[in-house]
Amino acid sequence: MKLWPGSEVRLGADGCIDEDVILGYPCGRLPQGGVVTVGNRSKIRSGSVIYQAVTIGSEFESGHHVVIREQNKIGDRVAIWSNTLIDYGCVIGNGVKIHVNGYIAQYSVIEDDVFLAPGVIFGNDKYPVSPLLEGPRIGKGASIGVNVTILPGVVIGAGALVGAGSVVTKDVPSGVVVAGNPARVVTSQKELLKKKEAYLAERMPHSKKGVLS
Repeated sequence: MKLWPGSEVRLGADGCIDEDVILGYPCGRLPQGGVVTVGNRSKIRSGSVIYQAVTIGSEFESGHHVVIREQNKIGDRVAIWSNTLIDYGCVIGNGVKIHVNGYIAQYSVIEDDVFLAPGVIFGNDKYPVSPLLEGPRIGKGASIGVNVTILPGVVIGAGALVGAGSVVTKDVPSGVVVAGNPARVVTSQKELLKKKEAYLAERMPHSKKGVLS
């Protein structure tokens, strides 16, 4: 682990940080720097870089080569898989899982218990190149499929599901399933859950009713 010279880093107890992790990397946007705080029982794997002015809660886990830019606030029990970049000024809630090869654009908000599959990309510049940046907002418990692109300022409602490969250009209501380019509502999460339970029951006949959620 390398603590960048002149940076202030506060590490919680019982963590595990690999040798070639860099903490407190400076950025030109913040001439005054800022403290890096990492909570208890966190694991940060090799090749990861965390900039100045980042706050991370307890039980954080990174894959390899994760980059977390400055002015990010990350909650407890967050996992970020390998080769993912969290750009500056984002807010990430508790229990969030962000898979490999993702890009979370500046000023995005991800609420509690969201899941992002591999290759999810956020945009934040509606009229490039502009001085006004606005990332998406992902509501609590939403799930975003593989290789989804979410455009600037889009709001994904709580509990929604975005199908693989979709391009989300407009807000998504809570509790629905959208897919396509541009993404459109195709069903509800309630109906999808019925299909999921039938699918798993057929292939896992010994599963008990009610546990397939």
